[in-house]
Amino acid sequence: MKRKVMSVFGTRPEANKMCPLVKELESREEIESIVCVTAQHREMLDQMLAAFDVQPQYDLDIMEKQQTLTTITSKATLGLEKVLREVKPDIVLVHGDTTTTFAAALAAFYNHVAIGHVEAGLRSFDLQSPYPEEANRRLVGVMADVHFSPTVNNAENLRRENIQAPIFITGNTAIDALKLTVKDDYTFECPALQTLDFSARKVIAITAHRRENYGEPMEHIMAAFAYLAKNHPDVQLVYPVHLSPYVQEIAHRYLDGLDNVLLTEPLGVTDMHNLLARSYMVMTDSGGLQEEAPALGKPVLVLRRETERPEAVAAGTVRVIGTEEAVIIAEAEELLSGGQRYQSMAHAVNPYGDGFACRRIVDDLLYFLGEAEQPAENFCAQ
Repeated sequence: MKRKVMSVFGTRPEANKMCPLVKELESREEIESIVCVTAQHREMLDQMLAAFDVQPQYDLDIMEKQQTLTTITSKATLGLEKVLREVKPDIVLVHGDTTTTFAAALAAFYNHVAIGHVEAGLRSFDLQSPYPEEANRRLVGVMADVHFSPTVNNAENLRRENIQAPIFITGNTAIDALKLTVKDDYTFECPALQTLDFSARKVIAITAHRRENYGEPMEHIMAAFAYLAKNHPDVQLVYPVHLSPYVQEIAHRYLDGLDNVLLTEPLGVTDMHNLLARSYMVMTDSGGLQEEAPALGKPVLVLRRETERPEAVAAGTVRVIGTEEAVIIAEAEELLSGGQRYQSMAHAVNPYGDGFACRRIVDDLLYFLGEAEQPAENFCAQ
């Protein structure tokens, strides 16, 4: 009898990292793969599902205007309970740290279904930043029955918290996704990117959307972006603007009318990955880009006060620079000079994976479920 494995996700970042895992689950004859999406993000999630050709069996479609963390949690938990009672999976797989992740783990726990936590053990050690992600991943860590940690450091975080459930070190599935999406002969789907000459200017891929940066920090970030565009005509900023009304308003207020700033709608995963591959550097407050850009040899300036991905900082591919306007400008200008810091960051070893995380996770999962005699060999960055 096949083992029922139900993967649950609801946002674009989760889908980016879970869809490659779903494809691996679907390839195994020992597994019946079931996908349930909450659609915490609707449009951006659908882009991901189409890009990876993943078709959910269940779609809770919970997104509503001006949704709060409470409404997301309550609607997802109630909806997932109904699905769990119908499907009766052997295990539920959740990813990372979103509110969907927390709600799915809670629903599984309440219904006595085993929980597997993919991308387990990331920590910033500050419950308020990133918010609410740090709390979500810690809470899921307590409930999970098996942990799939991307790195040794993530696994050690769990052990320091006295986690007793099995922990496997797998690498990050984000790197697996890049193998499916980045192509030398790629043609962008976004019309504006189709006309962009990546050889004419140094292209900086930028994103900024985190809740904890709302207010004064975001004002500083946008002012720094505007300064760089105005004072460096040899630079092209490309900003896929998050759909948050707040982010939309502030991005357009600071950056509209600058001829070397391209504001686009949120990009599909293939467009985004190929944009990163063709960029000179990345400036972001995102989590996932801190893993993806180094795999493509692109230096990353993190517009936050901390990161739950210290491996990239230690490896030299990422610098955490905060949100002060003057600091952002100075750090960006140093990399734009093309000096030693740029070269060392661009050529550092990516610590997050070798493109085989999904294979390891499924091998480890089968071992956990008693369907394999031994787990995969742990990932170890070279």
